[in-house]
Amino acid sequence: MLKETPPPDNLVLGARDVRFDWSELPRHWVPDEPLATHLMNVLHLLLPAGERWFVEVFKQALPLIHDDDLRRDVLGFIGQEAMHAGAHQGVLDHFAAHGMDCGPFVDQVDWLFSRVMGDRPHLEGRRQTEWLVSRLAVIAAIEHVTAFMGDWILNADGLDAARTDPTMLDLLRWHGAEEVEHRSVAFNLYQHVDGRYLRRIQAMAMVAPMMFVLWRRGVRFMYAVDTELAGHRPPRVRDVRGTAARGVTPSLPHLTRKVLKYFARGYHPSQEGDTDQAVAYLASSPSARAAAERAA
Repeated sequence: MLKETPPPDNLVLGARDVRFDWSELPRHWVPDEPLATHLMNVLHLLLPAGERWFVEVFKQALPLIHDDDLRRDVLGFIGQEAMHAGAHQGVLDHFAAHGMDCGPFVDQVDWLFSRVMGDRPHLEGRRQTEWLVSRLAVIAAIEHVTAFMGDWILNADGLDAARTDPTMLDLLRWHGAEEVEHRSVAFNLYQHVDGRYLRRIQAMAMVAPMMFVLWRRGVRFMYAVDTELAGHRPPRVRDVRGTAARGVTPSLPHLTRKVLKYFARGYHPSQEGDTDQAVAYLASSPSARAAAERAA
């Protein structure tokens, strides 16, 4: 069932060939904030496999698109997500070279996306299409989370005040800005190919608790492999109140309010974040500017 696609943000989305030098990255790149550091390090554990999965699912959805503007946006989204996966993989490679082997956790994430959420060749015809659309609904829900997280990181003055490592902060803000830049694409694609409200909210009802569990397990994993934290107790959920109060992580009430916005029937991702702010950051980002110079 085809739905009318909302007007685009008048952006031509494209991948930026960013590169990062991690040779000077400290173990706790938010100084004196191991919990804040590892809360955000979970991104590196989840995103390479997750965003490669986004790319594969979106490629499979291309034949279902009957709108030229949406097809253009989806192709731009695919390019950006592939670049995100590679950038975060670079951080994992740096961790491994410096004694933090994240392989066991990353293997579990790979299994989740490749086996649980992966292709099902035994399905045929309409059942195969329904499985594809269900995964598009899941991606739209995840992209709502990445959009409001991208908006948070662009405005997280507490990370600047805490003297966060500038290279890591640039990676996070470059990625966050692109998430804001393409925040409507996955939702518009889902609306175009299906758009059923019940399926949309069912997807978020699955995604939100799944991401909470993965994040909690990811932080505990990072504490276990971080030799500088040997003897420290694993962090608890309530410990996040302190990092949030210092402005170096979002608060749980903030995250909850943002997730609940997705359940409104009139929700659209254009309500989240500021495209002009995202584009302005990308114009000033050291990595994005260097990528533009190489492209020129």
